Amino acid sequence: MTKRHRPQNHRQSHPKTTPRPRKRNSRTAKFNPQSTSGATISTISAEALQSRVFPPLRYAVEGYLAEGVTLLAGKPKIGKSWMALDFAMAVATGDLALGSVRCRQGPVLYCALEDNHRRLKRRMSQLYGDVEHWPPGLHFATQVRRLGDGLVDDLRDWIEAHRPKLVIIDTFAGVRPQSRREGYDADYAALSPLQEMAGQMGVAILVIHHLRKMQGDDPFDMISGTTGLTGAVDAAFVLHRGKQGVTLYGRGREIEEMEQAVEFVGGMWKVLGDADEVRRSDERSAILEVLDGADEPMGPKEIANALGWKTDNVKQLLFKMHKDGEIQKRGRGRYCAADET
Repeated sequence: MTKRHRPQNHRQSHPKTTPRPRKRNSRTAKFNPQSTSGATISTISAEALQSRVFPPLRYAVEGYLAEGVTLLAGKPKIGKSWMALDFAMAVATGDLALGSVRCRQGPVLYCALEDNHRRLKRRMSQLYGDVEHWPPGLHFATQVRRLGDGLVDDLRDWIEAHRPKLVIIDTFAGVRPQSRREGYDADYAALSPLQEMAGQMGVAILVIHHLRKMQGDDPFDMISGTTGLTGAVDAAFVLHRGKQGVTLYGRGREIEEMEQAVEFVGGMWKVLGDADEVRRSDERSAILEVLDGADEPMGPKEIANALGWKTDNVKQLLFKMHKDGEIQKRGRGRYCAADET
C-alpha cells in the first residue's frame, strides 16, 4: 500500500495555526447610528412644530367621544349597551345624546356582538318605535373577526367606504385576541392597533367592556384586565352604581375629567349634572324633608338617626345649609326650615 502523493505546496491546517476573525470589542467599537435597514430616528423641530396647522379635533359626541378609541366599562346589566345605542342613534339622527348633548349627524357602525337581529329590533322598537323611519345611516353587525385576525383591516375598509363618525364594538370580549398571553403587554397590544387606526382615519371608536367584581378606591381600577387597556385607549368611562345612585366617571387625553350623576329611565340615560352637586342637593333635600315633617326644631343626632346617616356628616351639612340660608337655627344646635317662624 503506497501513500497518497501530496503537492509540495500543500499545508496541513491545524486548529492552533488557523487564523480566526478578530473579536469585536464592544467597548471600543465605533457606534453606527444607522440601522442595517437604513432607517433613522425621524424628528420634528420645535420651530417646525410651531408652524404646523392641525385640523380641529372631531367629536362624535361633544365632550364624550372624540376621534380615537374610548373604553366604556360597567357591571353586567347596568345599561352599557343602552348607553351605546343612545350614542349611536343620537349621532345617526343628529339628535341629543344623554338627554342634553347635541350631535352632528353622520353614519354609525354598531357591532352588537352579544345580540341578534330579533333582539336589536325589539330594543329599537322599545325606544324609537314612534319614529316613522329608523335612520339609514345606522348600521348593525352581529359578527366580526377578532383583533389580530383581520378586524382592523375590515374596519378600515368599512370606514373608507362609509365615512362614519362613530363605530361601536359591544363588547371587547367578542373581539379580544384569542391568545394565552396575559398581563399589561398583552392588554396594551390588543387595543393599540385599533387606537392607531382610529387616529389615522379620524373616527371615534367606542369599545364596551366589563368591570371586575372587586371594588377599588379609584373607579378606573375596577376595569377588568390590567392598566394596559386604559393605557392603550384615548379615553375611558366607568358606569358605576353606588349607594347614592349611578355615576359616570370619565378620564382621557381629549376630554375633561368628570364625575356625572346619571339616571336611567325607560331605556334612556340622562345626565343630571355634576355628581357632587347633585348628591349634595339630594342630601339637603332629604334634611329639609325631615325638618318639614318635624313638630319642633331638631338637632344633628336626631336628623342623622332619622336618615340613617353619620352625625358628623349631618353637622357639616347643617352648618353649610344654615350659612346658605336654607335652614334657621333655634336655640343651641337646633334647626328648622328657613320659612318657619
